[in-house]
Amino acid sequence: QAQLVESGGGLVQAGGSLRLSCQTSGRTFITSGMGWFRQAPGKEREFVAAITLNGDTTFYADSVKGRFTISRDLTTYTVYLQMNNLKPEDTAIYYCAARRLAPPRERADDWGQGTQVTVSS
Repeated sequence: QAQLVESGGGLVQAGGSLRLSCQTSGRTFITSGMGWFRQAPGKEREFVAAITLNGDTTFYADSVKGRFTISRDLTTYTVYLQMNNLKPEDTAIYYCAARRLAPPRERADDWGQGTQVTVSS
Protein backbone atom coordinates (compact mmCIF):
# COMPACT_ATOMS: atom_id res chain seq x y z
CA GLN A 1 0.00 0.00 0.00
CA ALA A 2 1.36 3.39 -0.99
CA GLN A 3 2.05 6.05 1.62
CA LEU A 4 0.53 9.47 1.02
CA VAL A 5 1.50 12.27 3.41
CA GLU A 6 -0.65 15.40 3.43
CA SER A 7 0.09 18.83 4.86
CA GLY A 8 -1.16 22.40 4.63
CA GLY A 9 -4.54 22.31 6.29
CA GLY A 10 -5.61 24.87 8.85
CA LEU A 11 -8.05 27.60 9.84
CA VAL A 12 -8.78 30.44 7.42
CA GLN A 13 -11.42 33.13 7.06
CA ALA A 14 -13.94 33.04 4.24
CA GLY A 15 -12.39 34.44 1.08
CA GLY A 16 -8.93 33.32 2.08
CA SER A 17 -6.59 30.75 0.54
CA LEU A 18 -4.80 27.57 1.52
CA ARG A 19 -2.52 25.17 -0.34
CA LEU A 20 -2.59 21.49 0.48
CA SER A 21 0.35 19.24 -0.34
CA CYS A 22 0.55 15.47 -0.67
CA GLN A 23 3.89 13.74 -1.02
CA THR A 24 4.36 10.12 -1.98
CA SER A 25 7.04 7.78 -3.27
CA GLY A 26 8.44 8.10 -6.74
CA ARG A 27 7.07 4.73 -7.75
CA THR A 28 3.54 5.65 -6.74
CA PHE A 29 3.78 9.11 -8.24
CA ILE A 30 4.83 7.99 -11.73
CA THR A 31 2.32 5.14 -11.93
CA SER A 32 -0.77 6.80 -10.47
CA GLY A 33 -3.29 9.48 -11.15
CA MET A 34 -3.63 11.67 -8.06
CA GLY A 35 -6.50 13.53 -6.50
CA TRP A 36 -8.28 14.99 -3.50
CA PHE A 37 -11.50 14.06 -1.75
CA ARG A 38 -13.12 15.65 1.29
CA GLN A 39 -15.50 14.67 4.04
CA ALA A 40 -17.51 17.16 6.06
CA PRO A 41 -19.07 16.25 9.43
CA GLY A 42 -22.12 14.08 8.96
CA LYS A 43 -21.60 13.75 5.21
CA GLU A 44 -20.13 11.16 2.88
CA ARG A 45 -16.69 11.54 1.36
CA GLU A 46 -16.88 13.42 -1.94
CA PHE A 47 -14.64 13.98 -4.91
CA VAL A 48 -12.90 17.37 -5.14
CA ALA A 49 -10.24 17.27 -7.85
CA ALA A 50 -8.01 14.88 -9.80
CA ILE A 51 -5.11 14.99 -12.22
CA THR A 52 -3.97 12.40 -14.72
CA LEU A 53 -0.73 10.46 -14.43
CA ASN A 54 1.13 12.75 -16.83
CA GLY A 55 -0.56 15.90 -15.57
CA ASP A 56 -2.15 16.90 -18.85
CA THR A 57 -5.79 16.72 -17.73
CA THR A 58 -7.52 17.88 -14.58
CA PHE A 59 -11.00 17.27 -13.20
CA TYR A 60 -12.98 19.24 -10.64
CA ALA A 61 -16.21 18.98 -8.71
CA ASP A 62 -18.67 21.66 -9.80
CA SER A 63 -18.60 23.16 -6.31
CA VAL A 64 -14.89 24.05 -6.56
CA LYS A 65 -14.45 24.88 -10.25
CA GLY A 66 -12.80 28.25 -10.73
CA ARG A 67 -11.61 28.36 -7.10
CA PHE A 68 -9.40 25.27 -6.68
CA THR A 69 -6.44 24.18 -8.79
CA ILE A 70 -4.73 20.79 -8.69
CA SER A 71 -1.17 20.33 -9.90
CA ARG A 72 1.67 17.84 -9.60
CA ASP A 73 5.45 18.24 -9.33
CA LEU A 74 7.55 15.38 -10.68
CA THR A 75 10.72 16.69 -9.06
CA THR A 76 9.33 16.31 -5.52
CA TYR A 77 6.66 13.61 -6.07
CA THR A 78 4.09 16.02 -4.69
CA VAL A 79 0.55 16.88 -5.68
CA TYR A 80 -0.91 20.23 -4.66
CA LEU A 81 -4.40 21.62 -4.18
CA GLN A 82 -4.47 25.41 -4.29
CA MET A 83 -7.72 26.59 -2.74
CA ASN A 84 -8.77 30.20 -3.27
CA ASN A 85 -11.88 32.14 -2.27
CA LEU A 86 -12.65 29.58 0.39
CA LYS A 87 -16.18 29.31 1.73
CA PRO A 88 -17.50 27.94 5.05
CA GLU A 89 -18.99 25.00 3.12
CA ASP A 90 -15.46 23.98 2.13
CA THR A 91 -14.84 23.01 5.76
CA ALA A 92 -13.92 19.31 5.81
CA ILE A 93 -11.16 16.79 6.22
CA TYR A 94 -9.30 16.64 2.91
CA TYR A 95 -7.82 13.34 1.78
CA CYS A 96 -5.15 12.78 -0.82
CA ALA A 97 -5.84 9.83 -3.11
CA ALA A 98 -3.93 7.78 -5.67
CA ARG A 99 -5.22 5.38 -8.32
CA ARG A 100 -3.12 3.12 -10.55
CA LEU A 101 -2.92 4.44 -14.10
CA ALA A 102 -6.07 6.58 -13.86
CA PRO A 103 -7.26 9.75 -12.12
CA PRO A 104 -9.10 8.96 -8.88
CA ARG A 105 -12.53 10.39 -9.62
CA GLU A 106 -14.91 7.71 -8.35
CA ARG A 107 -12.50 5.54 -6.38
CA ALA A 108 -8.89 5.31 -5.23
CA ASP A 109 -6.39 2.59 -4.44
CA ASP A 110 -4.56 4.48 -1.69
CA TRP A 111 -5.48 7.22 0.75
CA GLY A 112 -3.68 9.70 2.95
CA GLN A 113 -4.49 10.22 6.60
CA GLY A 114 -6.39 13.46 5.97
CA THR A 115 -5.83 17.10 6.85
CA GLN A 116 -8.41 19.41 8.42
CA VAL A 117 -9.51 22.55 6.61
CA THR A 118 -11.75 24.93 8.54
CA VAL A 119 -13.21 28.08 6.96
CA SER A 120 -14.77 30.60 9.31
CA SER A 121 -17.49 33.01 8.21
